[in-house]
Amino acid sequence: MKRVLVLCTGNSCRSQMAEELWETLSEGEWQAESAGSKPSGYVHPLAIEAMRELDIDLSENTSKHLDQFTDQQFDLVVTVCDNAKESCPVFSGATQTLHWPFDDPADATGTDEEKMTTFRRVRDEIKTKIQSFLADESA
Repeated sequence: MKRVLVLCTGNSCRSQMAEELWETLSEGEWQAESAGSKPSGYVHPLAIEAMRELDIDLSENTSKHLDQFTDQQFDLVVTVCDNAKESCPVFSGATQTLHWPFDDPADATGTDEEKMTTFRRVRDEIKTKIQSFLADESA
């Protein structure tokens, strides 16, 4: 089984969604983990809600610090925000490192419903990117 580590700054939105989408979309081919350079200490409630719409449960997930993964082997490390790319340590065990910047849905303003529009858009962008990567890899 291949392993991917998805890195962000807070590990509360994008990387959490990507971790679970990767596991779901790869249908057991990949084990996904996520972490942050400055973990927020929680998973954003609107990220949980956005993923619930896809029948994926983030409610038990926790934000984790990237330090707990530095001595582990990964086939792929993906940074999903510019801050994580800048502060990301070199993972010597990573075969490949990619940078896929996505807007931070936690920065969305307005009512919760207006914010949900941003969370859904970013979730769907992450899903599309992962699907494309997995399709290219199996081609």
